[in-house]
Amino acid sequence: MENEYSRLACIIHARAQSHAKRRYLVAIAGVPGSGKTTTAEAVARNLNLTAGAGTATLLSMDGFHLPRAMLDTLPNREEAYVRRGAPWTFDSHSEVLYAPGFSHETKDPVEDMVMVTNDTSIIILGGNYLLFGEPRWREIAQLVDFRVFVETCLRETRMRVAKRHVKVGIEKSLEDACPRVDTNDNWNSNLIQERLISPDLVIRSVAETALAG
Repeated sequence: MENEYSRLACIIHARAQSHAKRRYLVAIAGVPGSGKTTTAEAVARNLNLTAGAGTATLLSMDGFHLPRAMLDTLPNREEAYVRRGAPWTFDSHSEVLYAPGFSHETKDPVEDMVMVTNDTSIIILGGNYLLFGEPRWREIAQLVDFRVFVETCLRETRMRVAKRHVKVGIEKSLEDACPRVDTNDNWNSNLIQERLISPDLVIRSVAETALAG
């Protein structure tokens, strides 16, 4: 995939260079386990290596999860924990210049973890719902300048997400993690695919490495 990351970085840099705005906004979206975060991180790293340090900043949607302390106050607290990652478990109203990051150790967002500096000319947004065609979410897609979707097969993402749940301590075993994926993550994935706003570019994940769009 490294060549595809480099190619995508070149496409983004060229488009940003011909753009009149001070900052060029890119959304890289995909279902859970599609590789969108890996793609966004690799593209941002490539841009900073080739165009100069600080050129690109990556903002992950993970930083906009509702904190667990807030989930505890919800009337449907138990459902909120089970369904964490669904659209309604994110703070889609947040407005920031310092952006939140996410700690997998505490399983909560970390305020002001990411800084957008004066040198930042390209902001890469990475997350599940950046091209989600529902109220509040579709406004994000309308604001960005370039929309990328990482396409993959849900059969492939199922085990990736299950292993990740075990690795970060959300579940103790794959036997526990797979049902969670089936009842939450894959449900969210189907929703994302059904209500996807048309991207400008599609990247096929893993073995399907060609760029289309």
